[in-house]
Amino acid sequence: MPYVLEMVREVKALGLETCMTLGMLNGSQAERLKDAGLDYYNHNLDTSREYYSHIISTRSFDDRLDTLDHVRQAGMKVCSGGIVGLGESRDDRIGLLYELATLAIHPESVPINMLVPIEGTPMADVEKLDVIEWIRTIAVARLLMPKSYIRLSAGRESLSDSDQALAFMAGANSIFSGEKLLTTPNTSQGRDQQLFAKLGLVAEQPKPSVRSLATDAMAS
Repeated sequence: MPYVLEMVREVKALGLETCMTLGMLNGSQAERLKDAGLDYYNHNLDTSREYYSHIISTRSFDDRLDTLDHVRQAGMKVCSGGIVGLGESRDDRIGLLYELATLAIHPESVPINMLVPIEGTPMADVEKLDVIEWIRTIAVARLLMPKSYIRLSAGRESLSDSDQALAFMAGANSIFSGEKLLTTPNTSQGRDQQLFAKLGLVAEQPKPSVRSLATDAMAS
């Protein structure tokens, strides 16, 4: 934990927002992360309560909700969403969104991942989800959580520009950028920029860092 806390402090000192995914947290750990300067904590519910045991056996669904509660009680922002295309039903996708939307405070960030099958894993041969079902999930998430960032996450790399355009029209207003998302490839920054230009989407400008504000003040 001390090493992780120091990482948060160092990144925060650069004037950047901080976010981590570390798995389960207790109340004390959440408080220490908050004190170090952590802004967001990511902990996905992954799927519905009813389908959860088909996917995960190492911790319970309520364990995940407890972690989200510790994060919120510590004063951090919550990033929590799920994965579609795990072999779940449409009712399960509704159930996932229901759990997120009935939290005391909606997550500030809701990533909607689409499964990327990896050879040699239990999900390798799961039937591919129709992309329209992914888009419907995004649309319902937007209706239920109107002020949250609905973030397109894993699975974008294999989608067409028109599929992603429909996702933005359905209510997505954020993406995860970078060469990889954990172990899966992600859409290149160049392709994203071309798509944004084609759709007339304008990226939100980052907040000025403390360092840049100080530099500007010294120069004036």
